[in-house]
Amino acid sequence: MKRSHIIAIVLIAAAIGIIISTAGDASSYVSFGEAYEMSQNGNSNSIHVVGELTKTNTGEVTGIFPSPDKLSFRFIMQDENGKKQEVFYNEPVPPDFKRSEKVVVVGSYNGDLFIADKILMKCPSKYQEETVNAGM
Repeated sequence: MKRSHIIAIVLIAAAIGIIISTAGDASSYVSFGEAYEMSQNGNSNSIHVVGELTKTNTGEVTGIFPSPDKLSFRFIMQDENGKKQEVFYNEPVPPDFKRSEKVVVVGSYNGDLFIADKILMKCPSKYQEETVNAGM
């Protein structure tokens, strides 16, 4: 076998090993119920939960509770199945947090409280298409 063939086989094997090792770290979006069940079964990996902030009938965001020192906060989030859950985040409230359409929390359960390590927000786009009515 040629030396170049051996090097190619080693590189392919290394690439396959890297792909397999990173596939175990990939996380999909789950509900709070599934995340809680995973934590009860001993899963200590970060879990992604997608949902929305709780709102009143008029669309005002509710359920955000900053700590007295404003260095952390708790909030109520509703997942896509409708389950509401209190989430703790050990960072200040992000500037556009109340404007977000969707929220993804990445973290894990500690008892009955979901502890977020990271918050990802989908905010309304300033580039959304607007309908313009032209009067004729």
